Amino acid sequence: MLRKILAIIAFLVVGAPFVLWVGATTSLDRTLAHDTATSALPTFAEQSDGLVLISTGKRIFRARVAGFGGERGNVILLHGFPETSAMWTPLIDAAADAGYRVVAFDQRGYSPGARPEETDAYAIEALAQDVLDVADVVGFDTFHLVGHDWGFGVGWNLVLTDAARLKTWTSLSIPHIASFGAAIAEDPDQQQRSSYMLLFRTPWLPEQLFAFNDFELMRSAIYAEHSETQVEEYISVFSEPGALTGALNWYRAAGFDAPGPDLNVKLPYLFIWGNRDPAVGRAAVDGQRQYLSEAFRELELDAGHWLMETHADLVVPAVLSHLATYGS
Repeated sequence: MLRKILAIIAFLVVGAPFVLWVGATTSLDRTLAHDTATSALPTFAEQSDGLVLISTGKRIFRARVAGFGGERGNVILLHGFPETSAMWTPLIDAAADAGYRVVAFDQRGYSPGARPEETDAYAIEALAQDVLDVADVVGFDTFHLVGHDWGFGVGWNLVLTDAARLKTWTSLSIPHIASFGAAIAEDPDQQQRSSYMLLFRTPWLPEQLFAFNDFELMRSAIYAEHSETQVEEYISVFSEPGALTGALNWYRAAGFDAPGPDLNVKLPYLFIWGNRDPAVGRAAVDGQRQYLSEAFRELELDAGHWLMETHADLVVPAVLSHLATYGS
């Protein structure tokens, strides 16, 4: 009996992780098809519409750009985990049609040419600097900023440290970083909602779970509300060795301490969230109001987390109205 027990323990300790590793490793694309296709894209200097490469001199970002003949202003869109600039397609098209110059880029860890190995390279300050570097390359002295999910963290860093570059700020799903951080620290409901981050911050294991069996967990759970076209793009990114680690390093390098002593929002701010979002509770949403000015709008939807996928028909007009109202 003891031998059987020891054999079971040995399998759980050694065998199960090995099976998980094999199932994840065989799901990866060793041909680097996404990297190859990305490398063949034109640069922004060669083409200012569609998929392009934007080189900052430090990193090379894959980006979607549109509307560079427009005159109403500049817009930068920041995606979250585990998505790319593809999530913004409806807003890119609508904003460009409305006369805005639009850039949505695959951020650090997601773009093959911007995927450092060190976890510290994904500190929020570095991610925010990427936005400013991209803005400089495309000629945006000032711009409207829109972020979803982890795009919120990058956006809030800029709102609280480099607001002079920003015209307006729109956050989808996640409220003010100070109230979100306070809720994680103090609110039991938010602590439960954010408990998944403990797994995401763990070394090695989440990469294996997500990639196992041709990314079955991501396809069936995380991407359940995404289009087939989006899912195939996202899997093409994450199937490359190192890509999942780069994306997860956002969590591993993260803190939720707001930058700077002044937490008040002086920019026009639009907050759009789904009241059925499993990752964000009402305490974090209500707590942000102490930091806000009169130029604040909130759109609460009967929705979950993936607002662009499920409610683009409501999100896009709200964002465009916000830009038009405070664009001057």
